[in-house]
Amino acid sequence: MATTTAAPTLGETQTHFRTCTLCEAMCGVEIKHDGEKVLSIKGDKNDPFSQGYICPKATALQDLHEDPDRLRQPVERTADGWKSISWPEALDKVAAGIQSIQQKYGQNALGVYLGNPNVHNMGGMLTIKQLLTSLKTRSRFSATSIDQLPHHIISMHLFGHMLRIPVPDVNHTQYMLIIGGNPLASNGSIMTAPNMRQKLKDIKARDGKVVVVDPRRTETADIASEHHFIRPATDVLLLLAMLNEIYTQGYAKLDTRVAALAPEIDRLALFAEQYTPESVADITGITAAEIKRIVKEFCEAESSVCYGRMGISVQEFGLLSQYLSMVINIVTGRLDEVGGLMFPNPAVDVVNSSGPGYLGKRHSRVSNLPDFNGEYPVVAMADEMLVEGEGQLKGFVTVAGNPVLSTPNGEKLDEALSQLEFMVSLDYFVTETSRHANIILPPVSPLERDHYDITFNGFAVHNVAKYSPALFDKTDDTKHDWEIYLGLADRLDKDAPEATQKERAATKAFGPKFLLEQGLKYGPHKEVTFEALIENPHGIDLGPLHRMLPEAIKHADKQIHLHVDFYQSDLARVKEMVQQYNSNEILLIGRRHVRSNNSWLHNSHRLVKGKSRCTLMLHPQTAAQHGIADGQDVRVTSRVGSVVIVAEVTDELMPGVVSIPHGFGHGRKGVKQKIAQAHAGVSVNDLTDETLIDQLSGNAAVNGVPVQLELEALDMGVDGLSTATETVAEGALA
Repeated sequence: MATTTAAPTLGETQTHFRTCTLCEAMCGVEIKHDGEKVLSIKGDKNDPFSQGYICPKATALQDLHEDPDRLRQPVERTADGWKSISWPEALDKVAAGIQSIQQKYGQNALGVYLGNPNVHNMGGMLTIKQLLTSLKTRSRFSATSIDQLPHHIISMHLFGHMLRIPVPDVNHTQYMLIIGGNPLASNGSIMTAPNMRQKLKDIKARDGKVVVVDPRRTETADIASEHHFIRPATDVLLLLAMLNEIYTQGYAKLDTRVAALAPEIDRLALFAEQYTPESVADITGITAAEIKRIVKEFCEAESSVCYGRMGISVQEFGLLSQYLSMVINIVTGRLDEVGGLMFPNPAVDVVNSSGPGYLGKRHSRVSNLPDFNGEYPVVAMADEMLVEGEGQLKGFVTVAGNPVLSTPNGEKLDEALSQLEFMVSLDYFVTETSRHANIILPPVSPLERDHYDITFNGFAVHNVAKYSPALFDKTDDTKHDWEIYLGLADRLDKDAPEATQKERAATKAFGPKFLLEQGLKYGPHKEVTFEALIENPHGIDLGPLHRMLPEAIKHADKQIHLHVDFYQSDLARVKEMVQQYNSNEILLIGRRHVRSNNSWLHNSHRLVKGKSRCTLMLHPQTAAQHGIADGQDVRVTSRVGSVVIVAEVTDELMPGVVSIPHGFGHGRKGVKQKIAQAHAGVSVNDLTDETLIDQLSGNAAVNGVPVQLELEALDMGVDGLSTATETVAEGALA
């Protein structure tokens, strides 16, 4: 079967192979179409990576492409509502608006926010630097600091580059310890791995073990060998106790080839000496005996890996927790070993074509938080707009992001965006964020662009390479995101260096595949050429993960720099937390679902159908203590805000913990997504607190937020709806 490489004959059923771009898993899809319309989307059984697996999200590729609410032309906000304008007029007005702000207030008075979808986009990834360079501002933010920032800082410190991140060799491990991760819902996450359900079943089938530690009995925990509840944000104590126990039981392996690469490794023996399993049991909720048994089984397994993800990243000790997870893999001899934590070897190695990253060269104006690789933490964003003074943000650019729903204290950011003098959004929709823009510039849909996964091949649990040409040709009156970037760059940066102008011209002429060819040319797999990718539409299998050290280390001395002093300094904060810990607090955590991806996909009728997923999960004991019954409206209040949400009483959560899913809250006025509005829900980030951060990194701490619960009194309206329900319904119809 041949892949589509040119416009098909209308009416003729053809088959197109590509990679789904709606999450990290890189699943291969087989799309039947007639040249105008998608007829079916199925898993590609010949894809060497996903082997026919897809999750429910893949069908949303069709929904997104066909969505009547999706913008196809630039729109301008006027007193009479949104009005379509031409591309030349839109780009000219955007450039003029940006230049006006910077001329009046200074270059850094313009802010820019990059959302998560950017990394799922080949053209965007290869050309975003053109836009960022032309904006000439240091006021940059991205979704990194509400997600994986700890991974980047640790990899920069230890291995010399922020993107040199090792991943679990899940296909070969005998013991997988998952702390704060739910890969059945995320399809991996900093571990690109389609069909995680089968991969975890395979571990058990080969007499291995999967152990999950999480405040919620997640979908992953349901199929694991065992699950342990843990109080939110106490993972750091569990990990410290595990490290302590590794040395106490004599399991530390300091004579391995990897240990020989880490000059400071001897110092780790004393790192956690104060934290015995007995000392942390009461706070974490995991007994000392269980902690000791987990350590014993982990260390005595033929192969094992400790994987910590969102649950331990987005809390007040996110960086230290991720560091401890990495250290545990190192001192037990599991780094760079089959079945342990290993480095992918992608055909396009962005590590060798990008800077290593840096931490704390500058600090945010108001909150004095450190930047990372030129980006300030998102928790600083609203204050940079609201607090007056030199450097105050007066203009803003969002690129594929919806921070009103995805960053802490969304109500505050909502207010801040409404006060800007000029804002532009590159987005498909009028969202909770882009509704504040003066102009929205919409790129084409994912099915109208070429794709090669620049980012997630670097986190893949098996090495592959796959290129997909666009399924549908875009129309002349639409633009790719990279065309928008270059159009703005030409207007904003007319005096760019000659080399930059040549790269822009070549990209305009040949598209971003020109840049892809360059990346392949200088990559580690010389057999993977652009021509080879075209000849292999299902993808090319480059083999399992293999040992990469010391070659993979980017430090000049080819050694692992453990930075013990930097991380040990945070133990004073841990000690203070233990002394002040309040076990009676109700703590809020988020959750995600396999049919969702942040706030992106709630306008897909296939993905939101069925029972509402935006509920307040709480344990029966917690519900009884507050007089709450299943299905009742509950007011949840934090320091920053309050929401009303329906209770879902379940033993999936441990007592004293409540959970609200991430990405909902579509009831705000002015949003133009009819299906999402009809399933509005509430935004968990109207409760998360921008002052709760990991102080070591500046990363947002959106897990473990203290909240109060109160049964919402019913004020029956004429239709029998509660006041809270009426408010949401009115918002959905606005």
